[in-house]
Amino acid sequence: MNSRIPLCAIALLVLSPSPAQGSDAQEEANKKIVLDFYDKAINQKDFEAASVHLGDKYIQHNPLAADGPEGLKNFLAFAKQNIPNFRTEFKRVFADGDYVIVHAHARAKPDDPADRGSAVIDIFRLENGKVVEHWDVAQPVPEKANNPNTMF
Repeated sequence: MNSRIPLCAIALLVLSPSPAQGSDAQEEANKKIVLDFYDKAINQKDFEAASVHLGDKYIQHNPLAADGPEGLKNFLAFAKQNIPNFRTEFKRVFADGDYVIVHAHARAKPDDPADRGSAVIDIFRLENGKVVEHWDVAQPVPEKANNPNTMF
């Protein structure tokens, strides 16, 4: 048996990126895609700019918005008309494979100190670098908490 073959195989294993390294890079890319999509959609209410990140389908789990790119477009048109100052401040972003989770502070009137807003968790699923599914959960920020911690 040729002793060079095992050395070549070892060299390939050592020099090749591990699956974890590859997935870390993809997860970082997914986070950037989602944050850009989220900012353009929700903060800027710019469907055209956000839609470059949409996949062939867009499954929406928020009961206030319809499925599909057209559902998002209609939701953003409604938001632009009715809550034009609505903004979301990103606090944390996590990725697990094709899922990206954003912890955010959403406020309809960010310049009004009386608007405490809501703590929001958004979950996005991507396929091939495109946003294809969305869930969200929101909790109003109370005037007073029973502990000294913030929601963020």
